[in-house]
Amino acid sequence: MADAKPKTSPKAIKFLFGGLAGMGATVFVQPLDLVKNRMQLSGQGTKAREYKTSFHALFSILRNEGVRGIYTGLSAGLLRQATYTTTRLGIYTILFEKMTSSDGRPPNFFLKALIGMTAGAIGAFVGTPAEVALIRMTADGRLPADQRRGYKNVFNALFRITKEEGVTTLWRGCIPTMARAVVVNAAQLASYSQSKQALLDSGAFDELFFCGRAESDHLLLFLGRIQNMKMIDGKPEYKNGLEVLVRVVGKEGFFSLWKGFTPYYARLGPHTVLTFIFLEQMNRLYKTYVLDV
Repeated sequence: MADAKPKTSPKAIKFLFGGLAGMGATVFVQPLDLVKNRMQLSGQGTKAREYKTSFHALFSILRNEGVRGIYTGLSAGLLRQATYTTTRLGIYTILFEKMTSSDGRPPNFFLKALIGMTAGAIGAFVGTPAEVALIRMTADGRLPADQRRGYKNVFNALFRITKEEGVTTLWRGCIPTMARAVVVNAAQLASYSQSKQALLDSGAFDELFFCGRAESDHLLLFLGRIQNMKMIDGKPEYKNGLEVLVRVVGKEGFFSLWKGFTPYYARLGPHTVLTFIFLEQMNRLYKTYVLDV
C-alpha cells in the first residue's frame, strides 16, 4: 500500500502565512519604498527634479518630514502585502501541492513557473487598489501643501478615491501591474522552489532561502505616474503608458526611465529574503506544533 501524502496546513493557513510574511518584511523596507516612489515621481511635468540621488531624497525627507515621514504610506504598504502577497503565495502553495505527485515528487521547473505566473497575475489584480493608495500616499509629501490629497490612512484613501474618482480608479494601471507580476513571480517563486529543492536534496540544508527575481524598473515608473495622476480640466493627465514614456523621455531625458533604481534594488533583496524567511519559519512552527502533534 502506497504511503499517504504527508499532512499539510489548511488553505486558510497558507494564505494567512503568505500575507503575514510579506507584511513583516514591509515593516523593515517601507522607507526604501517611499524613496523609490519619490524618485520616480521627481521632476514630473515641468517641475524641476527635487532629488539628485537616493541618499539626497532620503535625507531631504528626514529633514523636511521627520522620522515619521519615511514611514508615510505604511498602512497602504501593509494592506498591499495583505492582499497581493497573501493571494499570490497562498495560490502558489496550493497549486504547487496539487501538482506534487503522491510519492512527493514536486512539479518540474516549467510547471513551477506557470504556477508562479498564475499566482502573480491573480495577486496583482487583488492588490492593485492598495498599490494605487500606496503610490499616492508616498507621493503626497513632495507636493505643495495646497495640492496634497491628505489621506489619513489607506482606508481613508480607498474611500475617497472611490467617492471622488469612481471605483474603477482603484484598478488604474491594473493590466501592466498584472503583466509585471507574471514575469516577476515566474522567476521569483519558481527559482525559490527549484533552488530550495536542490539544496534540500543535497542534504546540506534543513531550511533555506534562495530566490531569483528580475524586473523592469522603468515599468514601475510608468505605473507610478499613471496611478498617481490627477484629472486636469476633467481629463486624465496621461492617456496611456506610451504617453508617459514619450513625455518622460522628452521632458526629463532618457535616463529618467531608471529613476529610483538604487532604492528599488536595495529594497528588493531584503524584502524578498525576509518574506521567505518569515514564511519558512511560520510553516516550520505550524508543522512542529500543530501538524506533527
